Amino acid sequence: MAQQLQSDWFVSGGKVNAVVTWVLVAFLVVATVYSLVSLRVVDVILAGTAAGIAVVPALVSGTWTRTVPWPLLLLATIPLFGNTVGATGLVALVLTGVGIAALGMLLVSTLQLTTSVRMTPGFAVAFTLLTTLAFAGYWAVGSAASAAYLGTSFVETNTELMHIFTAALLGGLVGGAIFRWYFRKRLRQPATAPSFEEVEPL
Repeated sequence: MAQQLQSDWFVSGGKVNAVVTWVLVAFLVVATVYSLVSLRVVDVILAGTAAGIAVVPALVSGTWTRTVPWPLLLLATIPLFGNTVGATGLVALVLTGVGIAALGMLLVSTLQLTTSVRMTPGFAVAFTLLTTLAFAGYWAVGSAASAAYLGTSFVETNTELMHIFTAALLGGLVGGAIFRWYFRKRLRQPATAPSFEEVEPL
């Protein structure tokens, strides 16, 4: 039974989860279009990627109720709300880091819903943190190349660059802590209401 719980920790079936997830997907699509018109490149990437990952399980399975857990998708929208309320500086960078961490967990959930890949909650959290830091590194390299060849703006000092990496680390840690709490809650739920298949016959 314990092994089954470990393999099913990511599953959030049911129509309620699916409806909330599709509402969030619709919001992310609208946010992607609005950000594209407003030339907010980071928001376009975050919202568009989150929406794209979220619809994959339903497309692969052909069932609209097979979706990623809606709390993870909601967490991916945090940077968008932060920009709406005018968050700036380190706060905005940390919120972006949380959003990137959420994308990492959405990817994990999608892989487990559509492939034979299986991860334990602890490994999934570590994978999310590494994904967040890797994205920050790719962003730095891409931004430097864009500044060199396309004339776009980039950070002026190493201190500013370290602030970005620190914010990504903090965002990944915050996201990881939230995910760990969510996973532990998910793992405890089946134990309180075992299914008929799990009850041994007398």
